[in-house]
Amino acid sequence: MKYVFIGLRVVLALVFLAAGGAKLAGAEMMVGTFQAIGLGEWFRYLTGALEVGAAILLWAPGRQLLASAVLLATMIGAVLAHLFILGPSLVPALVLGILCAIVAYHYKEQSLLSK
Repeated sequence: MKYVFIGLRVVLALVFLAAGGAKLAGAEMMVGTFQAIGLGEWFRYLTGALEVGAAILLWAPGRQLLASAVLLATMIGAVLAHLFILGPSLVPALVLGILCAIVAYHYKEQSLLSK
């Protein structure tokens, strides 16, 4: 099982480095998506920074729970944005959110509540 969770972290890190990097770089699709959401450019930059930062934290010792929880929160926001504003194709965000939740649950011993 150890290698399964390493693989999940690799997948999540690669996906969120790419997605967050695209947001920070101002990829046309990302700019359009965040304009449709209507919260301004600052929200695109914040989301991109959270995704890139959390993707890196997935590899910091003792920070996997924090990283996966931050990524899960962004995916909950993405699912809600697709449901209420953007329209269809919420499946990728939903799948990534489920993967983040699985990783978070696996590393639940890192919680302050468990110490």
